[in-house]
Amino acid sequence: MGRMWMRRMLLRQNSLPLLKPPMACLLTPATLQKPISSPFLKPLPPTLAPLAWSHRRSLSTATACSLPDPLVSLDGISSHFGGDDGVGTSNKGLKVLLKGMTYDELEKWVQSHGYRPGQALMLWKRLYGNGIWAHHSDQLEGLNKDFKKMLSENAEFKALSLKQVITAADGTRKILFTLEDGLVIETVVIPSDSSRNTVCVSSQVGCAMNCQFCYTGRMGLRRHLTAAEIVEQAVFARCLLTSEVGEITNVVFMGMGEPLQNIDNVLKATDIMLHDQGLHFSPRKITVSTSGLVPQLRRFLKESNCALAVSLNATTDEVRNWIMPINRKYNIGLLLQTLREELRFKNNYKVLFEYVMLAGVNDSIEDAGRLADLVQGIPCKINLLSFNRHGGSQFRPTSDEKMIEFRNLLAEAGCVVFLRSSKGDDQMAACGQLGNPGAIQAPLLRVPEQFKMAMEVSL
Repeated sequence: MGRMWMRRMLLRQNSLPLLKPPMACLLTPATLQKPISSPFLKPLPPTLAPLAWSHRRSLSTATACSLPDPLVSLDGISSHFGGDDGVGTSNKGLKVLLKGMTYDELEKWVQSHGYRPGQALMLWKRLYGNGIWAHHSDQLEGLNKDFKKMLSENAEFKALSLKQVITAADGTRKILFTLEDGLVIETVVIPSDSSRNTVCVSSQVGCAMNCQFCYTGRMGLRRHLTAAEIVEQAVFARCLLTSEVGEITNVVFMGMGEPLQNIDNVLKATDIMLHDQGLHFSPRKITVSTSGLVPQLRRFLKESNCALAVSLNATTDEVRNWIMPINRKYNIGLLLQTLREELRFKNNYKVLFEYVMLAGVNDSIEDAGRLADLVQGIPCKINLLSFNRHGGSQFRPTSDEKMIEFRNLLAEAGCVVFLRSSKGDDQMAACGQLGNPGAIQAPLLRVPEQFKMAMEVSL
């Protein structure tokens, strides 16, 4: 009876499709969410380990938007809520989301309303270039009056609503956005002393991969982001912060979510970001990260010239099966062999391996030797990352001294390797800290016997 009641309520909302009724649940900001586990995980007991969540003080606050309170259908890791093909639309009537269109799509859409292609180019430049970053029709100076009227009647400019900007001690900004369905995503802008300023964008609300060291993974997957919702994170970053930190030069898909699980929208978003009359990012300055979805990784390397980062984090299948359950489906050997095969067709292209160092788990001298052996024959760089703590975490960060020793061993073996410091960790803005899982979360997996002592030390 309870399940039938939920289905009736969801269908009555009539805003999002209920793709798999057995997995559906209600979601409002005031309610708890059901945990969503991955299809490659074996069934686990229902007992979940709750993590403490504490609200952090905002050092720099923007005007908050009111959160709508819709009923939303959740659909495991295979959920798709529009935007996967064609042009995205807004729930506000039948208006088209402009930032959900590539330039070619925008040009055709403009022509379909009886206007010249040149008007499409002028609109595109006002959306993405010339320092305008238009969010409504009033910002379209220089465009034909009738054209602007058509846009106000048929197009929606915004896919996101700014909720809050939090500034960390090191200058990192975490931006919270409210989506049209009331869900919240987080984007991070990382300033640099050099000319490199990076925006870290999210590709999903939550994440299905359940990496054990990642706070976002505790959320499960709520839904994919549309291309418009992804692109607008970069637009907002430039609009809000260019005057403070300088030009945003780099984009990394390392926020909330597994980008390659949402590959259609991610590829479309990168296409929009690369256009030379708009945001005009260089393909080598857009990096898409993955935990290792092999079929999508093959497609990405065939279809995109953007940079690829692979989150490796272990040198044996036993450890990676535990800390990154995707490895149970696509193990280390298959992942690395795929890279060797596909990179033969890419010129002057290096993959970036990310390696989060977890004390007593993957940071031994033997791990360093195995890692150097594993990446042999793959054009690559390695980033060693310190683990960023979060509430309820099982892990501890490796000491600075041991990280330096690990790096030196890799360098002596001929690897190109870098130590990357954490940014924004005092405001939960660092790698692996984004999101708000709520009281009920994805499962923590059984700790292998040989690592139980290391985990007991961390607790």
